[in-house]
Amino acid sequence: MGVCYIVAAGDMFDEFPIIKPDDLLIAADAGYLHLQKLNMEPHILLGDFDSMSAPENKDIIVHPVMKDDTDTMLAVKLGFEKGYTEFVIYGALGGERTDHTVANIQSLAFIAEKGGKGTLVGNGEIFTLIKNTAIEIFKGVNPTFSVFAYGREAEGVTIKGSLFDVENASLSPFFPLGVSNKIKEEKVLISVENGYLLIVYNR
Repeated sequence: MGVCYIVAAGDMFDEFPIIKPDDLLIAADAGYLHLQKLNMEPHILLGDFDSMSAPENKDIIVHPVMKDDTDTMLAVKLGFEKGYTEFVIYGALGGERTDHTVANIQSLAFIAEKGGKGTLVGNGEIFTLIKNTAIEIFKGVNPTFSVFAYGREAEGVTIKGSLFDVENASLSPFFPLGVSNKIKEEKVLISVENGYLLIVYNR
């Protein structure tokens, strides 16, 4: 199974990976406008179309405006329904609607809770969220990264290969102890035994 790419309506930049045959590309509402600028067509277009008019002659999935899910969350749920477990979401950070940024971070938690892997790709940074697992981040031009407990206390946190390594530590969601660390080696290993970690690092 490939990757489920989702393009939302937030800030976007002119860089996008090559879509492989087993990948799925979903445009969430006005995220379709970003793809138009890149001369790309989504496999699926969905949303409530409150921020743009539904295009004509397109196979689209229209949802009511009065609903519990954001358009991005609808796209995530559809990706899971189609068997995908890895999600890369563009247009989900920045912009005037910071509440949607928070909602998209919660979508990462939803993905992690269901055993999937999710990332929000911004202009120069990536957000990801893990539960009871580990992740490796490779050193780039800007080696800064931050680690935050999400939702509740994160136990058994280990960070290796950084300026501030820890082993079997606990992080609280009420204190930003893990902000602004740096990768010292070629890569850093971040793991958590019990809980959720929100990780922000540079592309």
